[in-house]
Amino acid sequence: MTEIASAPTETTESVEEFAARAQAWLAENMPRIDPNNPPEHDRGEEKPWLRARELQRRLWEGGFAGICFPKEYGGLGLPIAYQKAFDEVSRCYELPIILNTPTFTICAATILDTAGEEQKQKHIPAVLRGDEVLVQLLSEPSGGSDLAGVITRADRRGDKWVINGAKTWSTSAFAADYGLMLARTDWDAPKHEGLTMFLVPINSPGITLRRIKQVNGSVEFCEEFFDNLELGDDAVVGEVNGGWQVASRQLYHERRAVGGGSEFASGIGAEGKSDVPIDYVALLEATGQADNERAQEMAGRALVHRAVREQLIEHVYHGVLDGSLPPAAGSIIRVTHADIHHLEFDTALAITASAGVVDLGDELIRHGERYLSRQAAALGGGTTEIARNIIGERVLGFPREYAADRGVPFKEVKRNKG
Repeated sequence: MTEIASAPTETTESVEEFAARAQAWLAENMPRIDPNNPPEHDRGEEKPWLRARELQRRLWEGGFAGICFPKEYGGLGLPIAYQKAFDEVSRCYELPIILNTPTFTICAATILDTAGEEQKQKHIPAVLRGDEVLVQLLSEPSGGSDLAGVITRADRRGDKWVINGAKTWSTSAFAADYGLMLARTDWDAPKHEGLTMFLVPINSPGITLRRIKQVNGSVEFCEEFFDNLELGDDAVVGEVNGGWQVASRQLYHERRAVGGGSEFASGIGAEGKSDVPIDYVALLEATGQADNERAQEMAGRALVHRAVREQLIEHVYHGVLDGSLPPAAGSIIRVTHADIHHLEFDTALAITASAGVVDLGDELIRHGERYLSRQAAALGGGTTEIARNIIGERVLGFPREYAADRGVPFKEVKRNKG
């Protein structure tokens, strides 16, 4: 398992030359947009995902898909500087940004690091062509933040694995082709040692998928029920009973992706209008507070934190790359992302006040609507509390937190009891 999934290859084309070539290609092949007012879409609908597949196919055919993915799996094998250059020149064009998370930055990156060669050859090029969308099937209704406590089971019957159980909060699973699913394969082993990761076709017989409606009306998240789902050995990612190692790597990529520090993301900017960064100058003017020093101070504080986050992403990414920081440092940008996400949404709602929660026929109500999903930033990639534990134990070297079930066979672990 590699620490950095992308192994840059030699190229005779400079970053500047690459950017110029990309800019010329984009002008000829991709739809232009106003980055400050991008096309609106709902991640809970089918249409944006079909559109994303179409746009990703264009990038593939144009030679600009998977800039940091290795050449042997369909990418360009270039350093992150090339991806950043592409991001800058593509800012005013419609791109399939919706595919970044979880398909590229989490699932494909995990397959690249942990899967067998045949799986890499099959799935990574398919992802880069836009033929496959990948999702995570990790959280469970009874699991909380303890991912290693999953009780979805995979039992060996003949030459098949038979899966029974349930997953929940699966982002965009309705639009996916495959999901990375963690299941328990050995109940006699301690909880971290009896898990196996599977790559599951979402449309398989034995899977029932349902939407989850959130408080903000979104139905992007899903829950899945597995009833005697049969999988072959070719679905195992990594080693049997070695699923925790795969899941740990998956969470490493998720924390970097959530924080904005993944080299596998392609394109920058908002997915839609509701994702556009808050324009505090316009917000102060719209609320009649352009000269209000207190409101200016609140907005300025949020903007400073936003700028610090961008610098921190660069610092952590290159620190992990050169070995001065451990891979677990990705949790630093994960925590920072959540904290600043909360600060920005809190600030916007404080500035808009009642206009953010009462529809007066203007745009201010959207700040209240966005606030409804505020807490999601503290949950993605594991909770903020878990991320802080990781920083303490794996970055700062603090003693591990006590766990009563450490080393205990999972079948003996007390579950769902007071």
